[in-house]
Amino acid sequence: MGELYDTDVLEWSEHQARLLRQHATGEAGNEAPDWANIIEEIESVGSEQFQAVQSLLRQALAHMLKAVAWPLSREVPHWQAEARRFRIDAAARFTQSMRQRIDMDRLYRQARHIMPDTIDGQPPLPVPDACPVTLDELLAAED
Repeated sequence: MGELYDTDVLEWSEHQARLLRQHATGEAGNEAPDWANIIEEIESVGSEQFQAVQSLLRQALAHMLKAVAWPLSREVPHWQAEARRFRIDAAARFTQSMRQRIDMDRLYRQARHIMPDTIDGQPPLPVPDACPVTLDELLAAED
């Protein structure tokens, strides 16, 4: 069954779902579920969701920083809208178990690091050294 996992994960997942349904109802079957890969997949689901939320928060911070660093750019409304969209998407995927694992200082440093050196030939204005927003403020996407 591990071979199918490596060659066609869609078919593997559908087959494993059938086996797990059989297992859950107590129906006898000749084939055991592929437990090792099922466990790995379940772990990866949570990890992928967590990474997605962190990425969305990092992108929101980066767009917010660009609007601060280049306040006269004609792109400011676009950056603000993008930051809002990233924040809304992050809030939609955020779960409370992620709260203690999200390192806002690290995300902010990363967001500062991915800022461009110049925009339209202009260097950035100074941005705060420390993250100016809390996780709760960032997730409150209504503003």
